[in-house]
Amino acid sequence: MSTGINLKNKKVTILGAARSGIAAANLVVRLGGIAKLSEFKSQASSADELFGLDDQVLKEFGGHTRFFIEDSDYIVLSPGVRQDIEPVRWAREKNIPVIPEIELGFLFCRAVIVAVTGSNGKTTVSTLIAEILKRSGRGVCLCGNIGQPLTGFVLDLTENDTVVLEVSSFQLESTRQFRPHVGVLLNFSENHLDRHKDLEEYFQAKWMLFRNQQPSDFAVLNFEHQHMKDLASSLKSRVSFFNSPDKDVKGRNPNELAVLETARILGISKDVCEDVFRNFKGVEHRMEFVRTLGGVDYINDSKSTTAEATRWALERLSKPAFLICGGRDKNIDFSVLKNLVKAKVKRILAIGEAQDKVYSTFSSVVAVEKCVSLESAVGFSRQEAKAGECVILSPMCASFDMFKNFEHRGHVFKQIVNYLV
Repeated sequence: MSTGINLKNKKVTILGAARSGIAAANLVVRLGGIAKLSEFKSQASSADELFGLDDQVLKEFGGHTRFFIEDSDYIVLSPGVRQDIEPVRWAREKNIPVIPEIELGFLFCRAVIVAVTGSNGKTTVSTLIAEILKRSGRGVCLCGNIGQPLTGFVLDLTENDTVVLEVSSFQLESTRQFRPHVGVLLNFSENHLDRHKDLEEYFQAKWMLFRNQQPSDFAVLNFEHQHMKDLASSLKSRVSFFNSPDKDVKGRNPNELAVLETARILGISKDVCEDVFRNFKGVEHRMEFVRTLGGVDYINDSKSTTAEATRWALERLSKPAFLICGGRDKNIDFSVLKNLVKAKVKRILAIGEAQDKVYSTFSSVVAVEKCVSLESAVGFSRQEAKAGECVILSPMCASFDMFKNFEHRGHVFKQIVNYLV
């Protein structure tokens, strides 16, 4: 449980007016502070949520101004805002504290926090942990990177509740006091190298999850990751490994093993977990079956924004695939999938800013068609795919070149597919 800070009459400037930024502004207002929103774009991306705050929040759109930033007691970063941008430098030159949105929420959180991060699987694991908590009769709030900001719920939580918080490296890299009671690091692979200078910086951002933990807290780590094992002894918290050969791992995927280990720490029986596993239908946009048309299965895997996530998806396909991929490149290496693509994929439909990179990487092992839009890629697949094959959207890239986010991309894909005749 955190101690909070006094925001009464304090000027708190939030950089970024998307969902998390607006939730943070709302929290500042509820705490008696003076909320200020500074947005690089010409308008808020969640205008409906901002509507109720119009008369209570100071706002600037279309860029950040130095006076607006420097006239602040605190700066709060939305998850998509980099900590190396000029407004953050202005704040630090004036010794204005800069914290991420999850830390603002943490400072006023009375509930127990279970925080989950990793390169892949964190949405699934967070959802499963929340479900087992709910099934065991505990009050639970699932939020964070999964789509609902912690700051939007924190004042309504009690010490009897548990927050299951999905956190990304972007949210963790600028934390100062953030301290989850249970921190779960699932895995680590190449990702976000458009934002982090190298893999070690990316890993260290993830490792920030444990920085403030104390001996009464828990760090849940993947036994198969050597770097985690090497650093485990440096932690103050109690380390608990999943995926360890001395435990019953036969027939289990690592996500389930991480959930089981977390449940054990939280005092939840294995029977509850098994029941949740049996009834779990998966998360939206992750290997989500959409429909079968003409004997062809259509699968929405829009959440796969890395090569490793797409690897996981392709390995689970039992039918020859038309793979729709591309988008905004995160400076990751696609070539690690060449052998798997050769074995599993009949044709690639490349879209978005990264389509040339997709073509140059895979055209030597499979036919690659460049498409001007997601709709044209689906249309091409509809004409060429035959019964017994499948069409999967698994982009390996971010969505921001063509869509608001991966959810928007997935919804558009499903809409296009459901309109097919």
